Amino acid sequence: MSELKDKCENCTKQCNKKRSDGGVNVRQHRGDVSEQATEGSPLPLSACLSCDGCLSKEETLKISQQNLEAVQRVLLLNKKCDVSKHKVLVASVCPQSLPFFAVKFGLDVTEAAHKLCGFLKSLGVQYVFDTTLAAGFSILESQKEFVQRYRKKHHDSHALPMFTSACPGWIRYSERVLGSLVTPHICTARSPQQIMGCLVKDYFSKQQKLSPENVYHVLVAPCFDKKLEAVREEFYNSLLETRDVDCVLTSGEIFYLIEQRKVSVEDLDSVPLDQVLGEPGDMALVRHEGRGSEGFLEHIFKHAAKELFGLDVHEVTYKNLRNRDFQEVTLERDGETLLQFAAVYGFSNIQTLVHRMRKGQVPYQLVEVLSCTGGCLSGRGQTGSEAVARVDKALIQQMEEAYSSLPVRLPEVNPTIHTLYLDWLQGQDSLKASSLLHTQYRNQSPSHTQPPHMQW
Repeated sequence: MSELKDKCENCTKQCNKKRSDGGVNVRQHRGDVSEQATEGSPLPLSACLSCDGCLSKEETLKISQQNLEAVQRVLLLNKKCDVSKHKVLVASVCPQSLPFFAVKFGLDVTEAAHKLCGFLKSLGVQYVFDTTLAAGFSILESQKEFVQRYRKKHHDSHALPMFTSACPGWIRYSERVLGSLVTPHICTARSPQQIMGCLVKDYFSKQQKLSPENVYHVLVAPCFDKKLEAVREEFYNSLLETRDVDCVLTSGEIFYLIEQRKVSVEDLDSVPLDQVLGEPGDMALVRHEGRGSEGFLEHIFKHAAKELFGLDVHEVTYKNLRNRDFQEVTLERDGETLLQFAAVYGFSNIQTLVHRMRKGQVPYQLVEVLSCTGGCLSGRGQTGSEAVARVDKALIQQMEEAYSSLPVRLPEVNPTIHTLYLDWLQGQDSLKASSLLHTQYRNQSPSHTQPPHMQW
């Protein structure tokens, strides 16, 4: 039995004992509502990372401040104080949250997005964005980094495999538990959430002639772990005393507020989403290519095939291995395997992957890792309780159908991204692009065992 499995089983036993004694409270963060994890229920990774056994007191305090009350306090202060002290509220909505509202409202994704925008603006939010733009930056930077890593694989043992970095649950687990086995392999591209934070606080605020500390940025996400990502110290500007993302609310929290206020869908105004560049007219909502709601693997796979081997890949075929949440994608030419990627979703599959890594038995150059089975649409912030493993499968299926109905748009052909690379970042290879679109992940594990050397 691997060291990881021993550690996880021991942690789970201790956590279950604490829960049965009433000592562990995994919060559901729905306003002032909190729920105890059901005794004896299996722990999903999100709950494992959010219990008081893993979070410091400081982290627990910061996360507890990310709730509906925090946003309502800002709105109330705006009503009470003079205009010079107002905070401009900006909300950014993850594309994986929009299908949730589409299903709940009984509308298509675009109509639901307009209704959600109308509700948020009725509260006092001035601008509402969709984070697909930020995801485009993250994908492009991940593509570029993979090619760079691949080309230096023979003289850098940490170059490959490259692990995606958009899932904060996976990042947390890598830093705190897996340590040096994984952290050097994590892609340095910031997640769409944090790139959106930079877009709002660094670019959009300047366009509006606002100081970043006078902008209150709320992100609507399908996942509780996004709250933990928002409070990471590298995303805090100590000089201005402001965060890139001030508060993360889950889709479920927003829907809870709609229900609490007894607002019907018919009563909500239909308001088009705002655009970062302030383009006139309503821009169509789009999605990125890929299985479910992710897209990083497919984009990087197609880009690498073209950039490294001159091959145009039009369709990616997934091969199920252990289950539909552990899949493989292979690029072959004349019987030779050129690329081998994997999509690994869910804690159980992550443990299998890491067990193989410890034995040096991972053949992949890239692995897209997500802590939720089924991907981000299955985030506990919109499919069930953070503390209980059970999710609403019917809801997930409906959300998948709603999301897949959106048209695909490649970030490479998005003119807004190209404009922002020039106007905001001074070029794709600039120091500013490197600083604002990338970060570093570090080993925080108490164990510093050297990982085995792996051949690629």
